[in-house]
Amino acid sequence: MAFACNIDRKGRTIRSVAGAVTLASGLVLLLMPILLSAPTDSAAAAAPESTDRATAFVVAGIAACIGGGFMLFEGLVGWCAVRAMGFKTPV
Repeated sequence: MAFACNIDRKGRTIRSVAGAVTLASGLVLLLMPILLSAPTDSAAAAAPESTDRATAFVVAGIAACIGGGFMLFEGLVGWCAVRAMGFKTPV
């Protein structure tokens, strides 16, 4: 499947930069449970709110990495999925 270029250089640059920033943010979100974990006693470590928070960080990080990777792909290839569906985008 060939992707026809449907965005100009300005759009490619914006999508590439936004994709890289979103991907980096997703990686930081994936590291947050490790960075926020502090040595505590075993009762506090098993608290459900800490595992819920860690799960939320991981899910948000995965979503941001997928979205950022796709935006980076769009910028590098010069193809926009929204434009391919027929919508007009300002950039």
